[in-house]
Amino acid sequence: MRIIITGNMGYVGPVVVRHLRDRFPDAELIGLDLGLFAHCLTTRGSLPEAALTAQYFGDVRDVPADFLRGTDAVIHLAAISNDPMGNEFETVTHEINQEASLRLAHLAADAGVGRFVFASSCSVYGAAEGGPRRETDPLAPLTAYARSKIGTEQGLRALENGRMTITCLRFATACGMSDRLRLDLVLNDFVACAVSSGEIRILSDGTPWRPLIDVADMARAIEWAIGRDGARGGQVLEVNAGSNGWNYQVKDLAEAVAAEIPGATVRINPQAAPDKRSYRVDFSRFAALAPGHQPRTGLAESVRRLRDGLQAIGFDDPEFRGSRQIRLKVLKGLLETGELTPDLRRRSSRPVMPHGSASAAS
Repeated sequence: MRIIITGNMGYVGPVVVRHLRDRFPDAELIGLDLGLFAHCLTTRGSLPEAALTAQYFGDVRDVPADFLRGTDAVIHLAAISNDPMGNEFETVTHEINQEASLRLAHLAADAGVGRFVFASSCSVYGAAEGGPRRETDPLAPLTAYARSKIGTEQGLRALENGRMTITCLRFATACGMSDRLRLDLVLNDFVACAVSSGEIRILSDGTPWRPLIDVADMARAIEWAIGRDGARGGQVLEVNAGSNGWNYQVKDLAEAVAAEIPGATVRINPQAAPDKRSYRVDFSRFAALAPGHQPRTGLAESVRRLRDGLQAIGFDDPEFRGSRQIRLKVLKGLLETGELTPDLRRRSSRPVMPHGSASAAS
């Protein structure tokens, strides 16, 4: 089995690669990444790419058709990955997250790829008052990032050709420990605050709702998607990926972190402007379709793994919001040094080599 994972050198990718190598020890696992965040390691262990068969470096916008030949599944993680980056680079977000994603899917279909897994997001629901959002409920995207996810889903549904099974996993907000940890995610931010300063600073009034999912459980959902039978859920499926028990208000997340890290206190900003990104999500369809791949990680366990992972690398930076664990800071730094062009292309990048060529094997 040959599986291509795009964006494998980001936050979620290392966890997915490790999980797939454990589940499919004989699989040919191929990574494709531009390497912008390759240096953002939060581990003292071996490089996560060591679990791959090969690592290719290149821009997802430039994937050649030959690269996909002989591939059984594509796991598409590569993206401008959150709202702050999407707002800063709105045009590029559309180009990478939507246009390049759909081009990749068309190439995959033409190459006879059997499974295409797209990492979508529950942020497509935007400001959603009332009960938890189901897949059939209206969408209300508030950001360029969310709009790009919807646009890609719509394009993938139009691609339906009866041969390639497509699964759009509308993931809850990611959290949890990774070899390339991001601290620009709500739970990860709170744990970093508690570990580094003992004070959890909530930048909002704490009332918005968020669904969360640990990266380990995201990997389990992806494993299910690459083996999904198109007869269950349809040839093209959009499904909320997470757990009904993981819908939390932001203030409750902060209290959960404080409970696991002795001495930590919570500070809420009651003067903060309302955060319109508030929504709860119904994950019942995912539970029905993937009973054997449901989230297993509890909130307290996720917090402890983050705490232990940060402490293991000696993390103690109370100013981490200006560090390389904040992806927007990394992109701006690469732009300032001239390593990136304004459209977020590497000035010294080489084309992705097609399948069969020599690669930078890990």
